[in-house]
Amino acid sequence: MLENQQALIEAVNQSMPFGKYAGRKLLQLPEPYLVWFHRKGFPEGKLGQQLALMYEVKLNGLESMLKPLLRSV
Repeated sequence: MLENQQALIEAVNQSMPFGKYAGRKLLQLPEPYLVWFHRKGFPEGKLGQQLALMYEVKLNGLESMLKPLLRSV
């Protein structure tokens, strides 16, 4: 369970490394951007898994519940 919690916190605080929203935390990405990735295909690897998770979070309206997990910096 602790591993899942840590993975969620890490995904919420991961910065987008490329594209229009480079530098923005994944939780703060606009939903239409995540929908676009969902349609086109998420990147391979850990980033793709994290983006897919954020897509599900936003799809299910859970974003506000996870905002307290955001770290400033």
